Order: sequence, then structure tokens, then C-alpha cells
Amino acid sequence: MELTPGLIGRVSIVVDDLDTAKAFRSSDVPVLATPRVVALMEEATCKAIEGKLGEGMTSVGVRVQIDHIAPTVPGRSIGAEALLQQVEGRRLTFSVKTTDSNGLLAVGVITRVVVDRAHFLEKAQPK
Repeated sequence: MELTPGLIGRVSIVVDDLDTAKAFRSSDVPVLATPRVVALMEEATCKAIEGKLGEGMTSVGVRVQIDHIAPTVPGRSIGAEALLQQVEGRRLTFSVKTTDSNGLLAVGVITRVVVDRAHFLEKAQPK
């Protein structure tokens, strides 16, 4: 593994109606849904370590802590950024944020763990 603190991943989208709290059924308002914010942030964490894991390895999310502090509406461009802050064995800790042209939308910390893909999927199978 070539994982060192300082790796950055960035992703962006234009918010559409399918990204709203109303569509996610997490509220009845047509603004960016918190679950969609989390998904975008997780995508940025994956982007930060893309190509850095050994063959057959992947990472999985184990903890998400965010504050969703501002709304945004469909049609707005938003971006998520993840910065790898700490590597402790297989545990990766990222600081994450999401912004639009008005500023900060959400901020937080996401923890992922590096796992062997085949072994992980085997554990997920019913017994």
C-alpha cells in the first residue's frame, strides 16, 4: 500500500431532483439530501486512495460523522473534498467537506478500513 497522509480526492456534481431530501424520503423539502452529501463525501475518500491499494484490496466505510450546515437546491454545482489525515494500520481517517458557490455545505470525518475484497465478500454471504 502507498497510503500516506495528505492524499486528496475531489468529486463534483450538479444537484438534480433525484439528489433531494424529498427524493430520498429523508424530508419533504426539495434541497440536497444529507444521505446524498454522505455518498458524495465517501466517493471523494475513494478517489483520494484510488490506485494506492494492493491487488485484491479495497476500502469500506466504517464511520461517518458530518454536520450538514447549509441547504442547496437542484441546478447548483457542488463539490466534495476528502483529505487523508491519518493512516493507522488498515484504518484510514479523512477530513471531508462539501461546498457550493455560496460556501460550506457540510463538514466532517469519515473512517474507512482497508480489506481484502474476496474475504470481505465471503463474510457477507449467508451461512
